[in-house]
Amino acid sequence: MSDRRQFRDLDSPERAREAIRSLDLTPETETVPLDDARHRVLAERIDARLDVPGFDRASVDGYAVRARDTFGADEADPVVLDHIGTVHAGAEPDVEVREGTCAEISTGAVMPPGADAVVMVERTDEVDAGIAIRTSVAPGDRVMVAGADVAAGSRALGPGTLLTPREIGLLSALGVDEVPVRGKPTVGIVSTGDELVRPGEDLHSEAGQIYDVNSYTIAAGVEEAGGEAVLYPHAGDDYDEMERLLVEAADECDLVLSSGSTSASAVDVIYRVIESEGELLLHGVSVKPGKPMLVGRLEESAYVGLPGYPVSALTIFRTFVAPAIRSAAGLPVPRTATVEGRMAVRERYAEGRTRLMPAGLVETDEGTLVYPVDKGSGATTSLVEADGVVEVDADTDYLAEGERVTVQLFSPDVRAPTLLGVGEDDPALSRLLDRLERPRYLDVGSRQGRRRLRDGVPDVAVVSGPSDRDVDAVALGGWTREWGLVVPAGNPDGVDGLADLVDRDLRFVDRAADSGLRASLDTELDRLADARGVDRRDLIDAIDGYDLTVKGFESPARKVIGGAADVGLGLRATADTLDCGFVPLGTESVRVLANPDRTNKPGVEALRSALDTHLDDALVGLSGFDS
Repeated sequence: MSDRRQFRDLDSPERAREAIRSLDLTPETETVPLDDARHRVLAERIDARLDVPGFDRASVDGYAVRARDTFGADEADPVVLDHIGTVHAGAEPDVEVREGTCAEISTGAVMPPGADAVVMVERTDEVDAGIAIRTSVAPGDRVMVAGADVAAGSRALGPGTLLTPREIGLLSALGVDEVPVRGKPTVGIVSTGDELVRPGEDLHSEAGQIYDVNSYTIAAGVEEAGGEAVLYPHAGDDYDEMERLLVEAADECDLVLSSGSTSASAVDVIYRVIESEGELLLHGVSVKPGKPMLVGRLEESAYVGLPGYPVSALTIFRTFVAPAIRSAAGLPVPRTATVEGRMAVRERYAEGRTRLMPAGLVETDEGTLVYPVDKGSGATTSLVEADGVVEVDADTDYLAEGERVTVQLFSPDVRAPTLLGVGEDDPALSRLLDRLERPRYLDVGSRQGRRRLRDGVPDVAVVSGPSDRDVDAVALGGWTREWGLVVPAGNPDGVDGLADLVDRDLRFVDRAADSGLRASLDTELDRLADARGVDRRDLIDAIDGYDLTVKGFESPARKVIGGAADVGLGLRATADTLDCGFVPLGTESVRVLANPDRTNKPGVEALRSALDTHLDDALVGLSGFDS
């Protein structure tokens, strides 16, 4: 009687995928040195632990000045300032800019004490009396303030981020030397069949021997998919030897792959080993090539048996197994190296040079939208927030909204984010974003968030503070947060409220004009001005540092801690986290607004779900936050 097993009922390809998905291939998280982190996947969020840059620096060659000393200067009537010295990049300033003076400064150099702006060298002349300034500047002009690139406390990279050279550069800038990453699933590979010979060994073709192609082909595919391949010795068709090798591989690996011995003939016995030592979930799939496929469990490991023919083995591996390895490693599905899309906004250029425009992608029901990403050549995050480059011809004046463009992706692995959000930075929001798969969030401030949502680029905008501008949007949810003045621990100056900034000699550090916190502050200044019967501008002029703005929600507090300011605008949660004092001024709402045309987008629905089910968890430990 024949010992042959017949393929009676072949499973569908979807059933095969379900069977493989039911297997647990996920390895443990590991920590690796930064120089070994390329092409690994972050296992948890990385927050910036310092401002980048960590100091206020000049963004051009020129002269560091007090902006007020240049007011009224122009080509016809320059202001002459005393030249008191030079500040070089990489050196600590040894001069202080006082009234009527200036210091020569190099690009990237630390701003000297007393200076709050830089005049480009092209707008100056050396004269007998000093340096003639032929233009007026405002505070902050041509100065990259501490944290302008990456602000301390901000969400630098989220879990699930694929670490390419762009992200490695950002982590380097943050001083990160070790990175928590998803482990690589280890895949044991066992080729079976008496006819196989390993490359390099003697081949006897007359005896029907062939070189073992599958071991090396599949191992390369495993590595490409993000796994770590482990090759085991070749096994013949002997049941005991096959059992020994497969059990050994199962003890040491997350997944065991065999090739050959999967058909239903009497000599193909591997399925018997699986039934004896584990569980056979599937035997045979209705695909061509690759019908004789096995899926099961072996000891505590997952198992997949591939056909013996190399083409069939590789086809089945790429179709069914590689996606499972990639998913276990946290890697995105690969795609082509270029993407066609439509410009989301009109982008002017007309500089007479070829432009390699960093661009981001956002998926919509109508196709892929492409938006420019450009925060300046000194900003590391420009590359992290972009997906590729659009090459713009030198004779192109502008790219029109809706114009079709080709994006050259930074790598074939790049995919558009599942959700594109813009707006206010907020610690609770960072926690919610951790719940989503591959979101991208640009902390451009509430005012910019509203504007970009009106332009139709992002999926959602997160805004806070008062605004007189309406935007057509769908509210997904929100929370409140207490804001006020951050002061040193113990409040040594006895700051009691907003009036102290106006009436006393206190150094203040503000948030950027696009921030919702800044809008809340301005509203309170309006009320104080009304109460005193004065113009708000008079109050602003009396505040030392009102125009000294920083980007991140932690940055003002860190200025206070570092002694650069007596008072900063911030959140109670930040003050408590950094052990600072806090003077409350009010509570503002943080609102998550969705593009009305994309409420059914999976990423938007995932964010809505996170708001509905995980908001309370996200607010735990954040002082002054409430749902």
